[in-house]
Parts: sequence; structure tokens; C-alpha cells
Amino acid sequence: MSVDHPYANRTAKHFDGIEFDEALIQKYNRQGPRYTSYPTALEFAPMADGMEADILKNRDATVPLSLYIHIPFCHHLCYYCGCNKIITKKNSDAGDYLTYLFKEIRHKKSLLPSGSRVKQLHLGGGTPTFLSDDELASLWEFLHAEFDFAPDGDYSIEVDPRELRPNTLQILRNLGFNRLSFGVQDLDKTVQIAVNRVQSLDLITHVMSEATRLGYQSTNIDLIYGLPHQSIESMNATIREIIKLSPDRLSVFNYAHLPDRFVAQRRIRDEDLPSPSDKLAMFGNIIAALSEAGYQYIGIDHFAKPTDTMAQAQRAGELHRNFQGYAILGECDLIGFGVSAISQIGAHITQNSTALADYQTAIRDDKLPAVKHIQSDAKDELRRHVIMNLLCHDYMNFGYLRERFGIEPTQVFADEIATLHDMAADGLVQIDQDGITILPKGRILGRNVAMVFDEYLSQKHAGRFSKVI
Repeated sequence: MSVDHPYANRTAKHFDGIEFDEALIQKYNRQGPRYTSYPTALEFAPMADGMEADILKNRDATVPLSLYIHIPFCHHLCYYCGCNKIITKKNSDAGDYLTYLFKEIRHKKSLLPSGSRVKQLHLGGGTPTFLSDDELASLWEFLHAEFDFAPDGDYSIEVDPRELRPNTLQILRNLGFNRLSFGVQDLDKTVQIAVNRVQSLDLITHVMSEATRLGYQSTNIDLIYGLPHQSIESMNATIREIIKLSPDRLSVFNYAHLPDRFVAQRRIRDEDLPSPSDKLAMFGNIIAALSEAGYQYIGIDHFAKPTDTMAQAQRAGELHRNFQGYAILGECDLIGFGVSAISQIGAHITQNSTALADYQTAIRDDKLPAVKHIQSDAKDELRRHVIMNLLCHDYMNFGYLRERFGIEPTQVFADEIATLHDMAADGLVQIDQDGITILPKGRILGRNVAMVFDEYLSQKHAGRFSKVI
């Protein structure tokens, strides 16, 4: 088996199978990380002066780059949202923000060793389409003047259908964006009013049709289950309509009601939320409907058509996870720009200031804006590999761990393997001489399997995470 792709070509039959066992899900459902990194962001510590510059200067230029640009502005507040955002009606705020953003980009780029090539770009927020069409073009052109972009890269942007001007999708496609993610969440009018995000099915149908006409390689639709006033019947109706739209990918998120952390969620009344049993039934119905429609379950909350590059990457053993979620083009160093943006370079994870004023002050003073940092050690790297491959490929390959890390996994992870025996007895995982495989009954609970290998996980963090389902 190849060292480069230890999980390739074991997948075709495996990834067609997923079983929804309500009793087992209820047994194992608990709060836990989404593992967009390991260690997770909860392990951040204050960052020493000069450290970010050293990290950038010492980056391995042979590793491709993934860029993330955070645009924090929104015209309207969605009550469920836990993202770093700024609600404003002042469109001029975007131009001011770009001035600081360009300065940060130029500063970081000046510190990178030559030869760095970009394979992935993602604009997130907030609402990236808060920027005018001219501002979006200016940002794209500035990035391309600073960086070398691969011609076959993955270049995506999050789109609020309500914010699109008549020619925005055409302009984005002409610039070079090839993947779109549309925030839909729910199609039921009562639910939309309850979360302050009203958009018609006709609008969603129009933007999806335009994306197809313009030749975007992939479209994603975001949905959320567990929102106020959702019912099993209303969610079934939403998923039926979404399937008719035929997106290439779907992200189906579990709404985590954490009003103590997210002020906007205090506008949502507890009594308006669906019961845990109804919420679980919604997700089971979503899985059944998407499976019947031919979608492949990728993991956690992602689905894709078998023809989509995400499903193909998973089958080829090349799927990865980072702070943008699942990534299709292999391991990249991630560099984030903008307020609250996270970077992951080698063993280092950093985060920019989450307060706009502090971010702008740092840029104005010719400083780099990162204020938090994690540095992984060799033990973290081993566990990161195990956790990410369980979540991306449902597999932990003992032979590869011996070859790459020089360890005997059955000894190093003896306690973890013993802990997994209960899951094995319930048919969630299979443990044999080759490794650990997550079985169809366990695929929905992949995060639970991964948590067994998390040395940092403890009760002190329990309230910081959403439940797995």
C-alpha cells in the first residue's frame, strides 16, 4: 500500500454504505469537536511578538498554499449564526476593510519564501458578497498580483442569494471562481421568519440555475436542522425541494443552541426548538432522502454526488480536513487573512484578533494581526493523523503508522483500542490486525470514534461544543 495514499482504493463499496441506528446514536450522542484541526482551537494560547513572522519565513515552500479571506460584514443578522460578523448597512465599510486587508496580505506575502503556489482559495464570512462587484474584482486581482495561483485550483466563495446583484455570478465566474456555496438553511417561511433569513424557493432556484449555466464546477447548499419551528414534515419538504435543485454538495449542519456564547441566539426561544427526538428523526430522514437520491455521505455533515471532486477525493484516499472543512487537493498550508482568520502552517496554528478595532490597529502599526497560537509536537502530529483519517476515510491504518511514525500503534494506542471495544461490540467499528475501520453503523458517529484519540478532550471543554448529532 502506498505511503502517499494509504487509504486509496479501499473505498468504493465502503462509502456507499451508511446505516442510521437511532438507538445507537442516542447511546453515543454527546458534545464533541468538529476537528477542523488537532489540537482544536480551544487550546489557543497568547502569541509572542515576532512569532508569526518567524512561522511565515520558515514555511516549507514546497507545500502548496490554501488561502482564506474573511469578510465579516452582513446587512442582516441571522439569529442562529455563531460566526464572527459585523452587521452594518454602510457599504463603505467594505472599502475601508479592504485597505487593511490588502496591507495584511502584502505584509504576509513579503515574509514567505519564494516558490509558494496557491491551490485553494475560499472567501467566507460574514457575507463575502457584501463586497460590491468592483470590490470583489479588486480583491481577486490583488491576490493574483501577490501570489502564483495554480490553473487547476479550487477557488470558492460563500454566497448569500439575497445579496446577489444581477451580474455577480457572471463576474465571479469570469474572475476565476469555480465553486459556490449558497446559504439556504431552510425553505419553510415560518422557520425563515423565526431566524430572520427570508428567501424564496424561486430565488434559490434562479441562482442555482445561473450557476449551472455559467459553468461552475461545483455548487454547495448549506442547510441547518434543529431551527425554531422546524418540524419533521417541514424539513422533509425542504430536503425534497433541495434534491430537485441537484446541488453537487450539501452541508447539513446540526443547530447548536448556545445563547450564552452567541448573543444573536438569545432571540430564539427554547420552547420554539424541535425536541431532541424530532431533531434526530429529521437527520435520519435527510440521510435516507439524500442516499436514495444518489448522494455519497462524506462525513460529519457533508454529502456529495459521486461525480463531485469531494467524493472522488475521498474514494482516492486524498480527502483532508482543515479550518475550511473538508479539502480536496491534499495537504496545504492554510494562510488566513482578515479579522478572526485562522492560519495553519506546518505545526503552527494562529488566529488573528477577533475584534475589528484591534485587527485594524495592528495593521495600522505595521504589525501582523495574529494574537493566538498553538504549536503541535510529534505526539500531536501522530494523533492528528489518526483523527483526520478516521473522519476523512473511516480508517486507521496500522501499517502506515508503523512506516511513517516508527511506532507500534497497538501499543501506543492500547488504551484507546480497549475503549473502542464497546463500539466494536455495537457494530460501529471493526478492529483487526490491519487497523480500525468505521463501519456503516458508525459513520454518522465518526466524531465519537475520533474523540477516543483526543488527549486534550475533557469536561472543561464540554460546554464549548455542539452535540455530534
